[in-house]
Amino acid sequence: MTSDQLNELENRLWAAADQLWANTGLRPADFSTPVLGLIFLSYADGRFREVAEKYRSEGQNPEELEPYDYQAEGVLYLKPEARFSRLLELPEGAELGKAINNAMAQIEADNPELKACCPAPTTSSTTPSWWNSCGFWPRSS
Repeated sequence: MTSDQLNELENRLWAAADQLWANTGLRPADFSTPVLGLIFLSYADGRFREVAEKYRSEGQNPEELEPYDYQAEGVLYLKPEARFSRLLELPEGAELGKAINNAMAQIEADNPELKACCPAPTTSSTTPSWWNSCGFWPRSS
């Protein structure tokens, strides 16, 4: 990551935090859990994709592998519905909060050692009212 890219990322993160604070009435402590949950999902998905690509380069079909194959590589197994990249592909108007909650529940179901450990990003099954006002969540049309 270049210095300019890092600065742009930092500016976007601060702008998103400002939006959350100004437009929701939430304190930073209140929105830290959903944000940390999304960071967790993004990181887990990135690591999962790295290992899937490794398996693909070895001539294996990553979708046919078992959860323990990924866990043996030190990463969480993620079904498609639990992947951050899938959340990014959801259309406008989708129930994002519900999709995030389902992703976290699926991760816990496929990785029992994480039972009750995953961040719970939303307390509602629907998208929080402030969610789409945040400039950091890219949405597809």
